[in-house]
Amino acid sequence: MAAVSDNQIDRVPEHVAIIMDGNGRWAKARGQNRLAGHKQGVTSVLNTIEIAAELGVKYLTLYTFSTENWNRPEQEVSGLMDLLVNSIKFYTPDMMKKGVKLQFIGDRDSLSTSVQESMAEIETQTTDNKKITVMPAVNYGSRLEIVEAVKSIAQRTKDGSLNPEDIDEELISKNLYTADIPDPDLLIRTSGEMRLSNFLLWQLSYSEFYITDVYWPDFTKEEFSKAIESFQNRSRRFGGV
Repeated sequence: MAAVSDNQIDRVPEHVAIIMDGNGRWAKARGQNRLAGHKQGVTSVLNTIEIAAELGVKYLTLYTFSTENWNRPEQEVSGLMDLLVNSIKFYTPDMMKKGVKLQFIGDRDSLSTSVQESMAEIETQTTDNKKITVMPAVNYGSRLEIVEAVKSIAQRTKDGSLNPEDIDEELISKNLYTADIPDPDLLIRTSGEMRLSNFLLWQLSYSEFYITDVYWPDFTKEEFSKAIESFQNRSRRFGGV
């Protein structure tokens, strides 16, 4: 495990978001099927949660399954959903022991009953945990999130409970899946790709980006610490000078 320096504790980002990319390519390079990469990626998730909590990160958002991922082969999608349910059941005691609160974001309506029930169960069990809030983004798409927020606000203007003049950034933020959660300070993307992939488009407006060529299954606690150190060496101006 990487040592935790005083500097890391003093200047740790409150909210880290991660695009966990490269599972398929990791598996292909080893002559394995894509699901093997996803299974290995679970270990990286657990290691990342542990080091993030140790360093003092309060919110960790993990891009787990996007609205576009339904276009993948049916066998892979089915395997991913089974992996999600089985991981939730197996690791719930560990999450409780480590003070991890789970809060899923995304559109749940298209998910199977078993997936929805597993998500709701671990959310209920971990709701009082305070160490770190982990938000897996499942069936998540930022454009859909924004569209649904706009619809909700439009309905309120239509029924007369909201004046259009009162619509501002704060109101839009409160109608997103991440309502009442601070925007990410840092976005990490593995596998070297240089795109957002429809992830947190509103929330990442002023986040710092850290791109690494490391595939997600090889993303260790040490790699996470490197990202934190990079963040700490930057000057955040939020449009100022």
